[in-house]
Amino acid sequence: MNTTQAIRSGTAGMMILLAGGCGGSHHGPAPDDPATIEQGKQTFRFDTFGDEAQWTDTLRMHEVIPAAVDPVTALSVGLKVDAEALPASVVKGIQDGSVDLKSPATTVALIKLNAVVGLVGKVETVGGKDTLTRVGVTCALCHSTVDDSFAPGIGKRLDGWANRDLNPGAIIALSPAVDAALKQVYNSWGKGKYDPRFNLDGKNGPQVIPPAYGLKGIHRITSTGDGDDIAYWNRYVAVTQMGGLGSFSDSRTGVSVTHGSTDLVGPKLPALQAYQLSLAAPAAPAGSFDAPAAARGKLLFSGRAQCMSCHSGAEFTDANLRLHPVSDVVSEPEPGGAPSYASRSATKQYRTAPLRGLWQHAPYFHNGSAATLQDVVTTYNTRKSLGLSAAEMADLAEYLKSI
Repeated sequence: MNTTQAIRSGTAGMMILLAGGCGGSHHGPAPDDPATIEQGKQTFRFDTFGDEAQWTDTLRMHEVIPAAVDPVTALSVGLKVDAEALPASVVKGIQDGSVDLKSPATTVALIKLNAVVGLVGKVETVGGKDTLTRVGVTCALCHSTVDDSFAPGIGKRLDGWANRDLNPGAIIALSPAVDAALKQVYNSWGKGKYDPRFNLDGKNGPQVIPPAYGLKGIHRITSTGDGDDIAYWNRYVAVTQMGGLGSFSDSRTGVSVTHGSTDLVGPKLPALQAYQLSLAAPAAPAGSFDAPAAARGKLLFSGRAQCMSCHSGAEFTDANLRLHPVSDVVSEPEPGGAPSYASRSATKQYRTAPLRGLWQHAPYFHNGSAATLQDVVTTYNTRKSLGLSAAEMADLAEYLKSI
């Protein structure tokens, strides 16, 4: 297999594709067992599943980072720093300027501290100098962010929150193993978007990075409802996107990928799923919405706006009962003439998105075609001929902010 084929067969992704994390299965330890959840937390944050074979051996990112990725650059492409992993001396150095944030050597030092969210590296002393010799990615790269409590991009981890600042395409395009044509595709995606099928079908239609919280009790956890639980999709992502060692196959899509001869994915999935399912959607911050308007919008949501015909139940989704044909949704046609994302999936349909924590992860729809919740409401009002007034649409948007 040549370099381009290797990239297309499993390196194009760092993320947990339109799903949420790198999940588990219905079998194994009790899902609410604290020890199991803690084990899953460590896997979510720090386990690469052996994907260094892709990010180091094929993409050579261990060469790129010390040569060109200083902390300022890393933060500019959406990488985050875990402030709680920083020793006091580093905290002080950042504050007083003695730590050089424009030196790639500082990025290597942060990786050595396990402080770069979603990156795990092996740093060895070579010729008296700390040298990054191996690097891989974890679930947290795309499905964690930080609270910016120390500085923009530096703070306490917020696991499960979609990192909509991350520009995975720009990061992959830094690889010297990626040819000019692929670089052009990757650089076209932009912040907060990723195409989880491009490396397999060659079609370019980036999707928004989804949150990995609020999934408990929801069986269809991807935008197209592929698989009946987190395990299906997350094995797909860990193997075909992250490049982890293991196997994934699905005759419906014709995807069959195996990396290595040892399964480093499957045994980790039950605990990982337990951790994911423990991540509750965040409540809307106080003062972030107009409460009286939201109360009026709630009545519209369950009435004239017809939202509850699909966004039903405690999690505001009918995903456990049915999927929807493309003709039901308002998010297609895809932007820029991209092919229908559903047409590239196993189900050829869409799941109704759950709405808890909706305020946190703009832009909206699977492809990010609605920049704000006001845009979401306007699109529905137009495409579904709801006949809502401007004031009613504003009220409904305020309710969506409050969920």
